[in-house]
Amino acid sequence: MRIQLAQQPEADELLGRNPLALLIGMLLDQQIPMEWAFSGPRAIADRMGRDLAAREIASYDPAQFADLLAAKPAVHRYPKSMAGRIQQLAAYLVEHYDGSADGVWEDVGDGAELLGRLMALPGFGRQKAQIFVALLGKQLGVRPQGWREAAGPYGEEGVHRSVADVVDAGSLELVRATKQEAKRAAKK
Repeated sequence: MRIQLAQQPEADELLGRNPLALLIGMLLDQQIPMEWAFSGPRAIADRMGRDLAAREIASYDPAQFADLLAAKPAVHRYPKSMAGRIQQLAAYLVEHYDGSADGVWEDVGDGAELLGRLMALPGFGRQKAQIFVALLGKQLGVRPQGWREAAGPYGEEGVHRSVADVVDAGSLELVRATKQEAKRAAKK
C-alpha cells in the first residue's frame, strides 16, 4: 500500500520508504494540519540536501537544525521546539536501535511490546503511540499478535479516526469529519 498522508507525491514517497520520516511526521502531527505535519520530513530532507538519517539529525548543531526547520515556510507552527524534539527522537533511535527507526517495530513479540517501544520514544505519549501502532498495522503490514488491541480504538476496522485510516483524499475528509464531530460532542 502506498502512504498518502501528506497528500503530496514526493513527501508521501519519502514516508513510504524511510521509516524515520514516518516517525518524524507522526511526531510533528500536533497543533497543525496532518498534511503539513507529514510533509515536514520531505522539507527537512530537501533542506538538508539528503535523505533523513537518525545519526546525522542527532549530531546536527541544535541551533542550525532549529534554523533549518524555521526557514520559510516553517516545517511546523513551533519549529524551534519541534527541532529539539526531532533531535531527541533521533538520539534515542541511535542509542537504542543503532539509528534504525524500523528497529522500533522489527522483531517485536506482540502488540503490547510494540506499544511500549513506541511510548518510550521522546514525544510519543499513549495516544500517539496507539495511532502509530494502528498505522503500522493497517498500512504497512506490521501486525504482531495483539496489535489491534494495543492500538485501542485506532485499530478498529472500518473507522476513520486517525492518520492510520487515511489512504486517499476521501478518507482524509472522513477522518476530519470524525474529529470535528468528536470535538463538538466534547463541548456538550
